[in-house]
Amino acid sequence: MNLRSFFIKLTSWEYWPWQLVYLPIWFYALGIAIRARSPFFFSASNPGIENGGLLAESKSAILKKIPAEFTPKTLLIEKPEPQNILRGMEQLGLSFPIILKPDFGERGRGVEKINHEEELPSYCREVQIPVIIQEFIDYPLEVGVFYYRHPNRQFGTISSVVLKEMLSITGDGKSSVETLMTQNPRAFLQLERLKEAQHDLMTTVVPKGEKLLLESIGNHCRGTKFLNGNHLINKVLHARFDQIALQIEGFNYGRFDLRVPSLEDLYAGKNIKIMELNGAKAEPAHIYHPGYSLVQAYKDLFAHWKVMGDISIANHQNGVPYTTFRKGIASLIEYQQLSKM
Repeated sequence: MNLRSFFIKLTSWEYWPWQLVYLPIWFYALGIAIRARSPFFFSASNPGIENGGLLAESKSAILKKIPAEFTPKTLLIEKPEPQNILRGMEQLGLSFPIILKPDFGERGRGVEKINHEEELPSYCREVQIPVIIQEFIDYPLEVGVFYYRHPNRQFGTISSVVLKEMLSITGDGKSSVETLMTQNPRAFLQLERLKEAQHDLMTTVVPKGEKLLLESIGNHCRGTKFLNGNHLINKVLHARFDQIALQIEGFNYGRFDLRVPSLEDLYAGKNIKIMELNGAKAEPAHIYHPGYSLVQAYKDLFAHWKVMGDISIANHQNGVPYTTFRKGIASLIEYQQLSKM
C-alpha cells in the first residue's frame, strides 16, 4: 500500500478493516448472547436460513426460497470447471455475460462478471468451491433494502435503503483512464487491481463528458459508492417488501440486494430482481455513505443488532432452537476454511 492509499483509508472510516470497525459490536453481541443464553443466538433470527445467515450459509439455498419472479436465473455448480459452467448456462438458456459467485462468501469475494468463455479457466483456477451461475441483469439501479419483522407482528419494517453507484470516471478528452483514476480517490484505490485485470484500458482516452463504467459489480470493496437512500422509505415501500418477505419461509431479518429498472418499478413491485438475500450478517449499508459519522454508524449498527437479538429470542420462545455449541463451532471452522479458498 502506498502512502496516498494509506491516508485515503485512514481519513475515511468506510475503508477501515471491518474486523476493526466491528470490535465494539462483538462486545455488544456478547451481551445479547448472555441475555439469550446462547453464543449462537443469531441462528434463530431466520429459522429458514442456515445459522440465521451469519455462518457458512448457502446463497443458492436462500435464493430458492424467494419467489422465482423476483430472482434472476440461477444454478448451483458444485465443481467449478469450464465445461460444467457451460452446461449449466445451456440448461438455464443463458449466453455471456453471466455472473459467477461462490455459493459461500461475503463482501464481493470471488464475484465476477464473465464476458467470454475464455475467462472461465482463470476463474475456475481461483475459485475452487461451489459457485452460482447467475443471469446478468443489466438494470440501471442497484439497491439494498434492509427489512425485518418481529415474529409476533403482522408487518415488517424497512430500516435502511442504500443506492449503489458503480465505480466510473468521466472523460475530459485528453487524459488516459489511468490518469483520471489517479485524480479520483475512490478510483485510485482500485487502480492496481484494475490495471492487472484491464491493462489495455489504462491508456484509453475517454471523450470529454463521456462516462466510463470501470466496475459492474456493486460491492464496496470494488469501489462502489454507497449512498444513503433512507429518504425513499415510505408506506408503499413497506407494503411492497411485506408482500415479498412474507412469501419467504423462515425469514425475519436481512438485506435484499436487488436490481430494478427505476424507482417507479421498485415502488410498484415490478421488474425487481433480487441478486442476494443476506441474513444475520447483513448490514444497514447506508452507513457507508461518504462522510457518514462513525458515531451515527455505530448507533445504527447497535440498533440493528438489538433488533436481531430481540427477533432471535422471540423465535426461540416460539420453539425455534438455537444452533448447538458443537454445530456452531463446526460451522465457524467451515466458514473460516471457505474464507481462505
